[in-house]
Order: sequence, then structure tokens, then C-alpha cells
Amino acid sequence: MAYSKDFVKAAVAYKKDGHTFKELREAFNIPAETYYQWEEKLEKGFYDIEKGIQERHRKIDRELLKQAVVQKPDAYLYELAELFDCSETAIFYMLQKLNITLKKRPLPIVKNQN
Repeated sequence: MAYSKDFVKAAVAYKKDGHTFKELREAFNIPAETYYQWEEKLEKGFYDIEKGIQERHRKIDRELLKQAVVQKPDAYLYELAELFDCSETAIFYMLQKLNITLKKRPLPIVKNQN
């Protein structure tokens, strides 16, 4: 079970105020080992780290790929892959994420076969 940062900080502060482990267990229902783990994590700043704020670095910049497709709409995947120094598969999946699909061409017109 995950505990909130406030709960962890309150439990550690409670013990540091001079309460015994028995009182800590009764008040917060945690064993001494958990207290020691939380205390160590608080000292190292584990709970100060904000998760998920920084976006992951990607090899293919989405905006640059959109611009490349606008400039050369008939470019093959291998041509785009050379531009971004990556595989054709990577370009294919990034284009899928951007909802850029194959050019839709009308069906061929059949001429009179008389």
C-alpha cells in the first residue's frame, strides 16, 4: 500500500518528537522497519522528487517531422529516416502517433475497353 507524503512526514516527525516505537505503531500502524526506511528516504530527498513533469527526450522531433512531411509529402519512409538518422520503423510509428497516413488516391479510371 502506498502512503502519502504527508502521512510519511507526520509519522517520522511523531517519532522524532520522542515517542516510542510502540506509540508509533499504535498511532500510525507501521512497524519500526518502515519508520527507518521512511526516515532514510526523507533524508535523501526521495519524496521531494516530482515524477512525470519532465517530458522524455525523443530522437524524432514531432514538429520537425510534421514540417518535413509538409515540405515533401511524397517522401518515402527511408528518406525521412535518413533525415532524422533513425530507422524506417521509428518514422512509421511516429507518423501513426501524429495521425499522418498514406496519401489517399482515387481508384484508377478504366478507359473504354471496346
